[in-house]
Amino acid sequence: MEERERTASDVSLEACGYRRVLEIISSKWTVLVLHVLDEGTKRYREIERRIEGISQKMLTQTLRQLERDGLISRSVTPTVPPMVDYSLTPLGVSLMHHVRSFKEWTNAYYPYVEQAREQYDVKANAGGRSPGDEITRGSSEARSLSSR
Repeated sequence: MEERERTASDVSLEACGYRRVLEIISSKWTVLVLHVLDEGTKRYREIERRIEGISQKMLTQTLRQLERDGLISRSVTPTVPPMVDYSLTPLGVSLMHHVRSFKEWTNAYYPYVEQAREQYDVKANAGGRSPGDEITRGSSEARSLSSR
């Protein structure tokens, strides 16, 4: 089996250079933490209160990963108990323009996504199929056509 030659348009996980950025922002918790910190420096409990449903463990892991990636900074004030503040780094600020764009797109267009899903589900259920059947059938047909 010959290995396929990589081209500039190849977006496979191995060849896609920006997949590394997608790995960073693909967690919903990451994006939500970034949005909270976009408002300014926050303490751990402030972040936790702002993000509904996040566990302490997940928030801690997310903050550590964002700090490791250079997107946030952690500042400890030696008091009893210690005060820990989190804020966006210049690198994190540079990413926020793009993250805000996703939020703006979501606010403007997500109702259309929901509408499309409802229409798809109605159509799929009317034919007595589950929604994935057509995709599977279409993929099989596409494979058989491409092998001719």
